[in-house]
Amino acid sequence: MEICHIDSNRCVVRVSGFDGEQELGSSLGEAADAEEAEDRARQRLEERHLRQNQRNEPKRTLQAANKKQPEPEAQQPKPASKSDNKEPDSSESKPIKPAMPAFPISAPTNEQLTESNTEPSEAPTDPEDWSEELTAIDLQLKRISWTREHESRYLERAYGHGSRHKLTRYSDLVSYLNKLKSFDDGADAESAATPLRRSDLITQGDEMLTTLQWDQETAKQFLQKKLGATSRQQLSDEQLFEFNMLLEEQLINNMPK
Repeated sequence: MEICHIDSNRCVVRVSGFDGEQELGSSLGEAADAEEAEDRARQRLEERHLRQNQRNEPKRTLQAANKKQPEPEAQQPKPASKSDNKEPDSSESKPIKPAMPAFPISAPTNEQLTESNTEPSEAPTDPEDWSEELTAIDLQLKRISWTREHESRYLERAYGHGSRHKLTRYSDLVSYLNKLKSFDDGADAESAATPLRRSDLITQGDEMLTTLQWDQETAKQFLQKKLGATSRQQLSDEQLFEFNMLLEEQLINNMPK
């Protein structure tokens, strides 16, 4: 169980399930405390796994039926006749050249291979220059009267390390900046709400989109219909969490009852 977010009002956790060494997937849960959130996440994951087994049961039955079918008896070889003992004619021993195709077959280009392997993720390429975001963070720290020590304690709680320069993902840096903007002057670094792990939410969303077998256009239409956005990058952390919960509902609803 992994705590994605916790504050005085709610707790969000992520639970992963395993059958031996095989991962069964993960699910999010939200509640007033960690224990209740974990129970909800486990319940959602168990429900998905149960329906997945029900969907796969007809396939197993069909495979078992195919295995029970008797294999055809091997035909006994016919005795060789005198005509079979004749020396092969020289004209018959010549190798036959394979027929050439009527049209040349071209190998797929790199562009075609790239298009066929398109991932459902909508995350754009991270910018190389993060100086604008780092400057904005300094301004926000000054606004809320935080020192480097305050920032270090907060980052340790939120990301497990005390330096913003160890934030190697652009999405985490942006989440940190957005959370600072929501704080009032004099906020307590020991109890201030920590941001949701945006990169983890993006990854989990990708996994569910792949399971649903949705392409980018289908995912975009669903996102626009539910949250009025055309890209997950336009969503706040809380909206991104809500989008993942909606995808999880689609997974459950699409499984046979």
